Amino acid sequence: MELSKERIESLRELLAPANRKIVIVAHTNPDGDAVGSSLAWAEVLRGMGHEVTCIVPNKYPYFLDWMPGIGQVVVFKNDTAGDAVRAIAEADLLFCLDFNAVSRLEILSDTIEANTTARRVLIDHHLSPDGHFDLSFSYPDSSSTCFLVYSIIEALFGTDAITRQMAEALYVGIMTDTGNFAYSFLTPELFRAVAVLVEKGISIPEIHNNVYNAYTEGRARLFGYVINRKMEIIQDGTVAYMSLMENEMRRFQFQQGDSEGFVNYALTIKKMKMSAMFLAHRKFIRVSLRSRGDVDVNLFARKYFNGGGHKNAAGGKSFVSMQETIDHYIKSVKEFAQDGHLG
Repeated sequence: MELSKERIESLRELLAPANRKIVIVAHTNPDGDAVGSSLAWAEVLRGMGHEVTCIVPNKYPYFLDWMPGIGQVVVFKNDTAGDAVRAIAEADLLFCLDFNAVSRLEILSDTIEANTTARRVLIDHHLSPDGHFDLSFSYPDSSSTCFLVYSIIEALFGTDAITRQMAEALYVGIMTDTGNFAYSFLTPELFRAVAVLVEKGISIPEIHNNVYNAYTEGRARLFGYVINRKMEIIQDGTVAYMSLMENEMRRFQFQQGDSEGFVNYALTIKKMKMSAMFLAHRKFIRVSLRSRGDVDVNLFARKYFNGGGHKNAAGGKSFVSMQETIDHYIKSVKEFAQDGHLG
């Protein structure tokens, strides 16, 4: 990944005026990469003297509660005081982190669109960003938005500007979005960045423990239930899907983030090429898709579930019943295979 020097200079110019009012927004159902990149970038901007507000549409997973600075993140869904609306209305700059279109903000989208004067800057690593940004750092070959933010900080200020707190936030996003360094785009530059973060004093075992060993008992039992009772295998053992209804989630005291990682588990089966997770919400079903090798779930999500993402990790939505969603998935998988996309 090689950053555009021209865009870096454009960003430097945008940040040059003192005391700018800046809002950082991340996607719905914010994960470690969304939260980590937001917290690290906010600290950089505050260090320059800017007034910064981090906003997420809904609550981040409870296993990120420990992250330094996370208490300052405004959750739009719970913001009865109206802090998010005010901050967005007054913003000079809007930084959009870890998503490729304002529509991905869902309940926050209209509020963002209402500010027509703020300059918008995209920092993201998903495929096919929309064109409604004044400045775009769109690098699908980056392993994570946190690595992209690291690279931007390095280009603007050098790595001396990275504090331990920033390093912890950046490592969380890099760790979670690479699946503990098991996915794509594991470049020498990425590992050199991790070395710098370690030099800042972070504890990798401690961060790993805080994120991956801090689940509830309900989540552990839910995982067993999903794998044992809800995982179905189709397409001659090469494709899987799982589903959860709201009543099933309530049975295990479901909290935001509890299903994270479930969709990946089917890919531990030797023949498996693609996996899906269907999670029921009141108005729709959230679809998570994962694959390995050359199976492109970004293509699958765009074609069949009005979604998108990465080649091996994507998502979408369904607005019909769970059974209709599953039937549509099974039919779509067969068509996808017939078109030669399952190898």
